[in-house]
Parts: sequence; C-alpha cells; structure tokens
Amino acid sequence: MWVITTHSKKNIKMFEFDTQKEAKEALERIKGCKILTEVIYFNDFIAESTNLKENISSRWNELEVR
Repeated sequence: MWVITTHSKKNIKMFEFDTQKEAKEALERIKGCKILTEVIYFNDFIAESTNLKENISSRWNELEVR
C-alpha cells in the first residue's frame, strides 16, 4: 500500500493507493506539501519465508535501491 500525506497550516489529509504507479500519478497532480510513503506490513515477511532475518534484510536492500 502507498500513502500520500498532504499538509497545510490547517489540514492534514491522507490518500491510500494500491500501487506505486497510482500513487506517483496522483502525487504529480497534488499541489503543496506532500509526502509519499510505502506501507510495509510485518506479517507479509513472515508469510513469504520462515527465515525472518533473511526477509527483512532482502526487503531493506530493495528499499535502499530506490
């Protein structure tokens, strides 16, 4: 899941997106201060592998590449 958070002096709004592509397209259209965040669920690591340390390490390396 991807989240765009926008903020101004009076408001904070959050918008959720299923894909990075959707989020980046919306990010271009939104004016003002904004933050794009990828939400990573810890349980997704456990479901993918029984080796938790390996899972976290590989995901961290993937994020560093971006």
